[in-house]
Amino acid sequence: MLKDFFGKKVKVINLGIASFADDLRKQGVETIHTDWRPPAGGNKKIQALLNKVANWQSQVKSAKGAR
Repeated sequence: MLKDFFGKKVKVINLGIASFADDLRKQGVETIHTDWRPPAGGNKKIQALLNKVANWQSQVKSAKGAR
């Protein structure tokens, strides 16, 4: 069991695959699951475009605050 491996009570935050959290719970491990997925489904080109948009939005907010 996971508890035996670490020698003390384990608490886990699971990101992504729900079955990992389910398996830990079956072992009695306190687990919180979050259904996380990478931005843009992991598509690096789309992620780069989203980063550009975020940077542009930040610049616009900064420019509006400078007035």
